[in-house]
Amino acid sequence: MSTASAAAVVKQKVEAPVHPMDARIDELTDYIMKNCLWQFHSRSWDPERQNAEILKKTKELLCGEPVDLSTSHDRCYWVDAVCLADDYREHYPWINSMSKEEIGSLMQGLKDRMDYLTITGSLNEELSDKHY
Repeated sequence: MSTASAAAVVKQKVEAPVHPMDARIDELTDYIMKNCLWQFHSRSWDPERQNAEILKKTKELLCGEPVDLSTSHDRCYWVDAVCLADDYREHYPWINSMSKEEIGSLMQGLKDRMDYLTITGSLNEELSDKHY
């Protein structure tokens, strides 16, 4: 490959469009990774359940939807979700002007990213240690 064609390939990669939602997901992910202790559990089922429940309840709060508080686990996840929703509204004001559908897509993308970072893409071998 010539230097010119290699430069063209690199240039294409740099100029490739990025989905606008990706930048927002990155911001919200960064906030969780720097400020939320719940993402540091060492068994794979903990972050799976926590990512699903906390982010689902955060979405419900951001969308003004009813939140299930019927079990003690629901109430525990709800506490983290309230803090996260409040912080997102304060630190990322763009979230306040999003539709419910946009928030739903954003939070699903955030959950997918968190699942990858804390479970499927994690190098933490404790996640799959059966003795843990």
